[in-house]
Amino acid sequence: MKKKSRDLEKRYTTAEFVAKLRRLADALEQDKRFAIMIAGERIAVPASAVFTVEHEREGKSEEIEFQIKWTRKA
Repeated sequence: MKKKSRDLEKRYTTAEFVAKLRRLADALEQDKRFAIMIAGERIAVPASAVFTVEHEREGKSEEIEFQIKWTRKA
């Protein structure tokens, strides 16, 4: 099944964000895939994913993005 392109952003409370980061860290330490539900779609991140941290600055605004990238198998 071909998946549609999408680009979305979701805001979380501090407690929700911490819980997701904790689950991600646990999965990484155990070399396991990480599963997360985003906008009604379950996403499975493989243990082989690449992790990057990005910093952006524009005027008085600053942003840090933790990115996880991988290629889906056909």
